[in-house]
Amino acid sequence: MENILIASFDLEVGGVERSLISMLNNFNYTDYHVDVMLYSHTGDFMNQLPAQPNLLKESDSYKTFRMSIKDTFKAGYLTIGFARLLAKYKAAKNQGSEKGYKQMQYMWKYALPFLPKLDAAYDVAISYLWPHYFVAEKVEAKMKIAWIHTDFSVVETDETVDISMWMKFDYIIAVSEECKRAFINKYPILKKKVTVIENITSPDLIQALAAEKLENPMIYDNRFKIITVARLSHAKGIDNAVRALKLLKERGYNNLAWYAVGYGGDEKMIRSLISDYKLQDNFYLLGKKINPYPYMKEADLYVQPSRYEGKAVTVSEAQILAKPVLITNYSTAKSQILEGYDGMICELSVDGLADGIEELYHNLKLRKKLAHHCSRSNFNNSTRELSKLYDLIISSC
Repeated sequence: MENILIASFDLEVGGVERSLISMLNNFNYTDYHVDVMLYSHTGDFMNQLPAQPNLLKESDSYKTFRMSIKDTFKAGYLTIGFARLLAKYKAAKNQGSEKGYKQMQYMWKYALPFLPKLDAAYDVAISYLWPHYFVAEKVEAKMKIAWIHTDFSVVETDETVDISMWMKFDYIIAVSEECKRAFINKYPILKKKVTVIENITSPDLIQALAAEKLENPMIYDNRFKIITVARLSHAKGIDNAVRALKLLKERGYNNLAWYAVGYGGDEKMIRSLISDYKLQDNFYLLGKKINPYPYMKEADLYVQPSRYEGKAVTVSEAQILAKPVLITNYSTAKSQILEGYDGMICELSVDGLADGIEELYHNLKLRKKLAHHCSRSNFNNSTRELSKLYDLIISSC
């Protein structure tokens, strides 16, 4: 029986974490022994971790990456605290809309000498969430695999630092063909390492969770209801969603209600936009929800207003619930839906979002067609996609 390690940060509510839980729930534990390494044993998805894999003991050193710098110093991890201060300083000198990516890279780079190695050795070690320094530098394994969940054509990273990390891996897994293409365009030297394994979806579980009875204001709202499930961050474009709804109101559409499920660092800014545009009675932030599916189920339209994606898990989940879907034309969009068949793609702009919603609002026939094709599609991909991973594992053993 091969020994496999799967490492990630934590199990907070998010698309990557949801896809990890789906993979672990469908894994072949008859042929493989699986250890799970979480840097922090935190998050609302912790109770969804299946019983079969062995959850390794939490490491105090790695847990600091989910703590503030101030709390890292308070906990006595002075060297890691200074490494993170240095990372923050260096990242602040760089231009760009999201300095967090580079800060994360530098944090790992400078903290690595002060982090412990894992005692055990594995046949295969999988790093599920970038940056992948832990598995690259602190784990002994015959084969190392790293996952990418985002569009690297728009993510600002220190490429020199990044490439040295990627070279430590035998395979790099992209969650879509477009995600793979974007990564290879940025790192052509890594082309031979990259393959595609899509996020694992569990239609039966999603349908069952969608039927759960909970307190849901959407049930009593008779307006045309839009839903978005996403992190409140620059990447997900919730601020553009607010601006699009403002534009639609200016066009005379007063019968719209937009609900957003999620949390994140942009919440204060988004709430300020909602207030400035006087949309308190039209745009609702529902916060973090462990089970977002009853909210999806009540919606007339699912909208993904993202600026970039690898492959949005929530879009596939909305399709599983037979919802008409509208997504922005981020670079990997065409690997997410078949335009005009099981979803629509609009221009990646405020005007594009407003135009797409306006079209679908008026065109009930089109909404029914999209929903019908989703309802007839087979989204259960666990056997097919995990077989690809097993084939890679077998090649190393």
